[in-house]
Amino acid sequence: MAPKGWKAIRVLDSHTAGEPTRLVLDGGPDLGGGPLAERLELLRSDYDWLRSAVVNEPRGSDVIVGGLLCEPMDRNCTAGIIFFNNVGYLGMCGHGTIGLVASLAYLGRIQPGAHRIETPVGEVSTTLHANGEVTVANVASYRHAHNVTVEVPGYGSVTGDVAWGGNWFFLVTAHTHPYALERAQVEELTAYTWAIRRALARAGVTGADGAEIDHIELYGPSPKGANSKNFVLCPGGAYDRSPCGTGTSAKLACLQADGRLREGESWRQASILDTEFRGAFTLREGRLYPEITGRAWITAEAELLFDPADPFCQGIR
Repeated sequence: MAPKGWKAIRVLDSHTAGEPTRLVLDGGPDLGGGPLAERLELLRSDYDWLRSAVVNEPRGSDVIVGGLLCEPMDRNCTAGIIFFNNVGYLGMCGHGTIGLVASLAYLGRIQPGAHRIETPVGEVSTTLHANGEVTVANVASYRHAHNVTVEVPGYGSVTGDVAWGGNWFFLVTAHTHPYALERAQVEELTAYTWAIRRALARAGVTGADGAEIDHIELYGPSPKGANSKNFVLCPGGAYDRSPCGTGTSAKLACLQADGRLREGESWRQASILDTEFRGAFTLREGRLYPEITGRAWITAEAELLFDPADPFCQGIR
């Protein structure tokens, strides 16, 4: 029980293939019952303190992705979710959705089977398998631009594809990255991908309708048998410990566009930690719908406490 005048927020922590998710269960603001996209904008404009307080230091870290559990607008859906990180909001989060489904199972709210989830960018279908794995049928994904080249100061020309997988990605297609995709070179990989992101912004390279490209994905061969290994820079400057669900979705869209992967074929995507997601896609009415399978583990139940006298009550921004 929080002392009088303090606020308490109940959360459930998990990690999906190494990438943490913090799910807000109780104590968040009342955002009404409208579309998730509208509720996200209300959260952003009026209650951004929640995002910062939940995932930023001193309670969180740059790596944590937060999720606000919401009542769905469509009562045929199991849940609604708004994802956020240390700098802003995410339209969709693949690893976070896997974490959400695993969390709902842990809480006893769902059983193995199909479950629909509302997100700000559309509805996604999920399946909780009896072995604890989760499959996320993501939103339609596509390649927006092919072989885009930008000059990156200190690194030279970098070529990649712009693709949508629920977030906007620049997937570097060169097979000779200046650094190996290994944990020992995470600092160099982070600096390199951050420089690419800044170069894209300076060059005016965007997603559809001028959308900012806020994820950078490097990929190459996997030494442990997966089809590919990646390194993904997330919007706040942290790297994704998982293979990135939306990043894998964007990758599948590029593979299909290049004729390198057919409908129903499986793609094993490894992360910088060598954890894996399995990806495949279906085509419906000319649109590509990825399916990403992975697993999450519950790590903590907690009550976050907010002392109004604390100078960092709302997080270190």
